[in-house]
Amino acid sequence: MNKAFYWCVDILKYYANIFGMTYEEINIWIFCIIEPIVFFVMLGMIINYHFKLKALKKLQ
Repeated sequence: MNKAFYWCVDILKYYANIFGMTYEEINIWIFCIIEPIVFFVMLGMIINYHFKLKALKKLQ
């Protein structure tokens, strides 16, 4: 488990250097800004597809 964690930290540090950010800044961007946006977009898509599927089932 420690290897996986430190491997992820190294990846974040690598990309932080590429984008001229600190580890903490890129961590905030990914986990506090980007991830919640992706989550809510996916949730909206799932709800939309749920209603589309219900409508298709009614047509049968």
